[in-house]
Amino acid sequence: MRKWLLSSPPAIWASTQLQELFINSVRQGPIPQHVALVMDGNRRFAQKNHIETAEGHNMGSEALAKILEVCFKSGVKVVTVYAFSIENFKRPLHEVNALMEIVKIKLVQLCERGDLLEHYQVSLRVLGQRDLLRPDVLEVIDGAVEMTKHYERSILNFCFPYTSRHEISSSIRDTTATPGLTDFESITQETLTDHLFTAGCPPLDLLIRTSGVCRLSDFMLWQCHKDTEIVFVDCLWPQFNIWRFLPILVGWGVNRRKLEKMGVVEVRREGARKDVELNSDRQRELEERGRARVSTF
Repeated sequence: MRKWLLSSPPAIWASTQLQELFINSVRQGPIPQHVALVMDGNRRFAQKNHIETAEGHNMGSEALAKILEVCFKSGVKVVTVYAFSIENFKRPLHEVNALMEIVKIKLVQLCERGDLLEHYQVSLRVLGQRDLLRPDVLEVIDGAVEMTKHYERSILNFCFPYTSRHEISSSIRDTTATPGLTDFESITQETLTDHLFTAGCPPLDLLIRTSGVCRLSDFMLWQCHKDTEIVFVDCLWPQFNIWRFLPILVGWGVNRRKLEKMGVVEVRREGARKDVELNSDRQRELEERGRARVSTF
C-alpha cells in the first residue's frame, strides 16, 4: 500500500516540487565547486537483494544519473566519479565484461541529444589508464568525449580505469618529460598538479563514499587537501538518492559559511571565480598525451 501511494501521480508531483525547493535553497548558499563520488556497494546491494551482480551495477548507474542532475542543477562545476579501479580487473572476467558493456551503454545514453550532459552543457572527461581497455570500449569513450567536447558549463570526470598511484606516477613522468626542463629542483607541488588528469579543475571541495567503508581506496589522494570535506555514508550506492545527498550539500554550505566568517577560507563571490575556471584546453592536452602513450604499446 505504501509503495503504491508513493508511486501515485500526486505523490510524485509533491516529491518533485519538494526536490526543487531543496535544490533552490542549496543554491542560495556556498556550493561545492568540485565534488568526488566513490560509488561503492553495487555488488553487496545485488547480493543483499538476490539479484544478478550486473543488475546491481545497472541500478548503480541509474542512481549516478540522478545524483549528477542534482549536482549540475545546484551549480556544482565539476563532478569526479570513481567508476572503475584498475584493481577491479582482478574480479571475475564475466563481471568485468558486464561492467564494460554497462559503461558503453550508459555513456552513450548520457551523451545523447537532449539528455543529461547536453541539457546542462557538461563536458565528459574519461580519466585513467586507457591501454587496459578493449578497443570497442575505447571507441565508445572517444565518441562520447567528442560529442561533449564543446560544452563548457561543467565537467564530468569519469575515472575509468583509475588509481591515484597511477595518476601521480603519470604526472611525474609527464613533468620530467617536459621539453627544456633541466632543473629538477624547480619542480613544485603546483608543477605536478598541473600534470594530473584533473589539471584545470577547481580544488576538491567534497568527497563522498557510500557503503559505510571509511577509506579512499586509492582515489583522489593528491587532490584531497586540508579543506576537502570527506563524508562516509552508511548506505549502498544504489540506495544513495537525492534525500541522502541534499543534506550533505546543505551541511557543506553551513560549514563553509562558518569557515568564511572565521577567515579560514576565502569567500567565494559571483563574478570573481578564478579558482573555479575550467581549463578544458589543458585537460584535452593531457588526454592527447595519454592517447599518444597508448599508441606506443
